[in-house]
Amino acid sequence: MFPAECAPNRRNFLKTAAAFTTGVSGLALLPQPAFSEDADVNILGPKKGYSPQIGTLVSMMTWMRMVVLMSVKGMSQKDLDYLFDPNANTIGALLMHLAATDRIYQINTFEGNNLKELPASYKDKWGVAMALGEPARKAIKGNSLDFYVNMLGEVREQTFAEFRKRDDTWLMTVDKDWGWGPTNNYCKWFHVCEHESNHNGQIKFLKKRLPGAKPDSD
Repeated sequence: MFPAECAPNRRNFLKTAAAFTTGVSGLALLPQPAFSEDADVNILGPKKGYSPQIGTLVSMMTWMRMVVLMSVKGMSQKDLDYLFDPNANTIGALLMHLAATDRIYQINTFEGNNLKELPASYKDKWGVAMALGEPARKAIKGNSLDFYVNMLGEVREQTFAEFRKRDDTWLMTVDKDWGWGPTNNYCKWFHVCEHESNHNGQIKFLKKRLPGAKPDSD
């Protein structure tokens, strides 16, 4: 169900960790992505209305979503539909993919569905965005930034509404049959957060290659 690059595994983790260790000594000035109308967006930790650990997860997911939205701020439909090469995904398709990912984890963790038994309604609405690739290149186009931002917001609010109904015991519940090995709900939803970070990197790569794009300091 997931594109290969979206599913974590031990080999990818070790490669990423090694690259980070090598590069961290060369970091100079860190980027400043954290502008938001939410004055507490940079305070990671428990949030009102949620159990302590769920609130901490919400704070991380909120921060990461803010960064993604900053990456696409002001983009035109042409920007969102730009195809860098025949094997690339458009920025618009990647944004819809993020919404599809939220929804698939809702179905699994809130509704108790095995990912091998997804409802037809999911496949019809989200299947192409989840899989990406050639079907997405053909189908996901012609939408404004507001279309994607609203879709992301609607699905995420459904997630947070469900979180408000649950507690830390639920968050720590382990799925012994998960494809990566025993995995609790916390790890599943943390993956949704780091998954956005992964695709935000792709979005920023594509953004720098839009026609007329100017180099920046990232």
